[in-house]
Amino acid sequence: MLVLVSPDTVVRWHRAGFQLYWRRLSRPRKRVGRPPVKQQIRELIFKIVADNPTWRAPRIHGELKMLGFKVSERTVSRWMRHAPRHPDSAQRWMTFLRNHPEAIAAMDFFSVPTITFGVLYVFFVIGHDRRRILHFNVTRHATSEWIVQQLREAFPYELAAKFLILDHDGKYGAEVPAVIRSMVIKPVRTMVRCPWQNGVAERWVGSCRRELLDHVIVLNESHLKRPIASYLSYYHQDRTHYGLAKQTPEQRTPCT
Repeated sequence: MLVLVSPDTVVRWHRAGFQLYWRRLSRPRKRVGRPPVKQQIRELIFKIVADNPTWRAPRIHGELKMLGFKVSERTVSRWMRHAPRHPDSAQRWMTFLRNHPEAIAAMDFFSVPTITFGVLYVFFVIGHDRRRILHFNVTRHATSEWIVQQLREAFPYELAAKFLILDHDGKYGAEVPAVIRSMVIKPVRTMVRCPWQNGVAERWVGSCRRELLDHVIVLNESHLKRPIASYLSYYHQDRTHYGLAKQTPEQRTPCT
């Protein structure tokens, strides 16, 4: 029996199969290690951080110990990174982005599933001033050496930005920030689990997924590069942007 289905249905089936495949591989085994931190302790850590912004993990750990809570200093340090930030810090970050758009670029990764349920990683660098993608590439294995080469291709000496926003991805290691500094660019790290601080890059990822990748099933690296390159041509020349006052990155001439 022949069954006719739409391309969107095939893509939806593939995404569902991809999720099921990796969910089974990632199925939790028997819990090992230390017990989870109680909510009371987490909230107390957050309160101490908010009331005493200059305190570090050793002092907070000592205070908790004196209060009768049994928790390690390493656990305190880990949960301090998740503490809600003061609104003034968000305001300072937004001021930094508004005052230096022509000098800021951002880099990031996003993953794309393949037809065989593998994962490809797309690396890109985007300029804040005109929202242009300065460079992109695709790989199955993103190492720090590979990332360094991509940065050298993204920033010819005369075109280098002054600031480069990046997150705390483990793929960067210590080598990538060191190379960025050697290029006379200041690496600016976002806070842990704060994707809004790299909002320009995150918005491009969302646009690329909604307008392109959600409608195709990728075979391999070369197959993924072709549609992204084609999409970038449209993105730069024809697609209008709210953040650019309804203009395009390459300043499309309106019809008269």
